[in-house]
Amino acid sequence: MLKIAITGGAGTGKSSVARMFAELGAAVLDADQIAREAVAVGAPAWVELRRLYGLEYFHENGELNRSKLSQLVFADPEERRRLDRLIHPRVEAELKAQVAELGRRGVELVMVEVPLLFETGREAAYDRVIVVTAPEAIQIRRLQGRDRRGEAEIRGMLKAQWPLADKVARADYVVDNGGERRVTARQVKNIWAELKNQLDSSG
Repeated sequence: MLKIAITGGAGTGKSSVARMFAELGAAVLDADQIAREAVAVGAPAWVELRRLYGLEYFHENGELNRSKLSQLVFADPEERRRLDRLIHPRVEAELKAQVAELGRRGVELVMVEVPLLFETGREAAYDRVIVVTAPEAIQIRRLQGRDRRGEAEIRGMLKAQWPLADKVARADYVVDNGGERRVTARQVKNIWAELKNQLDSSG
């Protein structure tokens, strides 16, 4: 099985690119979605977060206030590391389980959207890495529109991540998602065709 990571910076459009691959027939997993499930009400990580941060970081219905917690961790590197130590091992274990299940079903290629691939040192777990890029001004605009975050918080998020240039330098493929959708889609189709060719030639 070929395991492909899709990564990039906040607001570059990783999820949009992942959906394009899914539309072409790829099996796609989302590390962020798994992380959300890991902190669902009543889950072990949710219990630990309540103990660590207190009720002020939770909504009245018990759900984690992700926006408030992100403001804290992106302003404090030590808090971010503490949160990472709690969440990332659980996400990694679930990802491995889901990839193994796809393998049992005979899936030959799986793509995993992993926002913090390089930051968490997980690139060695994948056979290829696709980095999605966009100009910083577009990243900020997208994050403001999507998450209603303030510019200071967004810049904190971007600062906490590796510079895009460093990620591009380690990429096997790069998707420039700073322009029109059709241009991005064409890049995705080209990469998909090349990956399928690699599978066919190795089989």
